Amino acid sequence: MLGIGGSLRTGSQSERALQIALDGAAEAGVRTRLLTGPELVLPFYDAGVPERDERATRLVEAIRQADGLIVVSPGYHGALSGLVKNALDYVEDLREDRRPYLDGRAVGLAAVAYGWQAAVTTLEQLRTITHALRGWATPLGGSINSAETKFDEAGGASDEKTVRTLRLIGRQVAEFAVTRTV
Repeated sequence: MLGIGGSLRTGSQSERALQIALDGAAEAGVRTRLLTGPELVLPFYDAGVPERDERATRLVEAIRQADGLIVVSPGYHGALSGLVKNALDYVEDLREDRRPYLDGRAVGLAAVAYGWQAAVTTLEQLRTITHALRGWATPLGGSINSAETKFDEAGGASDEKTVRTLRLIGRQVAEFAVTRTV
């Protein structure tokens, strides 16, 4: 299970939300890996340039090997972050694979923004991108208003419902991945 997201700020609210969702996947018995912040600082994706730097190659290989993904983006001005969008653009490199794009993989999604409008619209965009990449968005997605919910360093949040939702998203991805690979 691969977690992608967060922001350039180590320990950001969206990175902490992503870790909680990955913890839910781990509780379901799958191995998890996290790619956030500096690991996602990549050259702008260009399909016409076949060469990839080390970080982009690592990202594409991690996605290729993953049986499921969890993507959490901060909501900036009503949209997902450029950092997360650019990382997702690299999925295009999988177009010729045996499993093209995100085909046959569950993708858990959540958005963290300072306000409900940005959180909801960012989640909607993540779902649209997931569908365009042939991924199976989990039935449950998370829209988290960081004006109301604060994540802590211990892996929790001020709102227990948010923690339960994120863990359930992780479990849904893990359960789908296990049933697809058996």
